[in-house]
Amino acid sequence: MITDDWFLLGAPWDCSGSGRGEQAAPAALRAAGLAAMVERDLGDAACAIDSVERDVRTGVLALRETVHAAHALAADLERAMRDLPAQRPLVVGGDCSILLGIVPALRRSVGPVGLWFLDGHPDFSDGAGSETGETADMELAVLTGDGADPLVELAEVVPMVPADAVVMLGHRTSGLDAASARELARVPEALHRIDAAAVAVDPAAAGRRAAALPPDPDLRMWLHLDLDVLDGEALPAVSYPQSRGLDWDQLAAVMEPLARSPRLLGVSVADFRADLDPTGEHAARILDLLDRVLP
Repeated sequence: MITDDWFLLGAPWDCSGSGRGEQAAPAALRAAGLAAMVERDLGDAACAIDSVERDVRTGVLALRETVHAAHALAADLERAMRDLPAQRPLVVGGDCSILLGIVPALRRSVGPVGLWFLDGHPDFSDGAGSETGETADMELAVLTGDGADPLVELAEVVPMVPADAVVMLGHRTSGLDAASARELARVPEALHRIDAAAVAVDPAAAGRRAAALPPDPDLRMWLHLDLDVLDGEALPAVSYPQSRGLDWDQLAAVMEPLARSPRLLGVSVADFRADLDPTGEHAARILDLLDRVLP
């Protein structure tokens, strides 16, 4: 058991609408023992997406269904935070665009929030620039106010998270193809960044540096983990694996100062492809990581 301070909420959300393995991740992690590690398991939000229609005007895949999924996840998370005020949420996706449901719930529950964003990609594309139109290509842009109106307005305040309240960690900055380089160039200067190479040099120091950002001791923070921050050799069971990433020990070291911060509101975990883990070995490694880092 991690501690009795956490509740679990599953988010079987696959923004591709294709039924690939992210939507099966909450069930797979429960089967590996995750529910027994927290005080309470609240089941899954009704946030599955099955549309593969790309919106003509915005270029966003499954736009209408994504808005519906975001409202459903936000409602369940907001209700849980109201009913369980002494416990913190552990939201397990699903892909990274679960943040489009999480952050509106946080805004309504606690007000302004910041974001520690551990991800191998910046997720700062837009509907026109994304090859796939998947919201997992663009959720950080949306949260900071750059994207299709139905998405950026999900919390009824724009931006949901100001760029200077975001710390991006673990993204790759070398060996990028042209599209990835263009995406990285879209990230605002105000957004705090510690790339994968910098994290790998001294992960614990990188975590301490990030824990001090943004420099507002009263701003509550959400910690988001996209598992593709790991090197593809360490965890191949993600949708878009990359090289030049972190290993498991480096990831634990950078997460620990964030997970133990008094500013922490909760944690989300995304992009585990259960369909690429037939033996369950990768699910077990994810649970081991959470057991190591969550207080």
